[in-house]
Amino acid sequence: MSQQDGFASGLLLGSLIGGVVGGVLGAVITSRLDAKFANEEHEGLTAGENDGQTGTKKRQMRASGHESLEIEATRRSLEDKIAQLNATIDDVRKQLGNVNSNSSQEVNEHS
Repeated sequence: MSQQDGFASGLLLGSLIGGVVGGVLGAVITSRLDAKFANEEHEGLTAGENDGQTGTKKRQMRASGHESLEIEATRRSLEDKIAQLNATIDDVRKQLGNVNSNSSQEVNEHS
């Protein structure tokens, strides 16, 4: 009974410490990433990209145009792969159907 109580308290303590360490680590990493992106945005604005729009919006617009082409290419590639998989599945079904029909004929012949 004492081992079960020790296990439960150890599990609770480990979860608590893990949560605190994970939270602190996540906060530190997030703050560093935010600082990095803020510096990149500041550099973009001071480099003359500000023509009525912020530099990040221009980057987003350029990225969204490029991303839409990538997404379309990926979609087409996935559709092709799905069509190939469907054809392969149909072939396997036909083969299994032939095997199943042959085995049922053999059973009937042996009876």
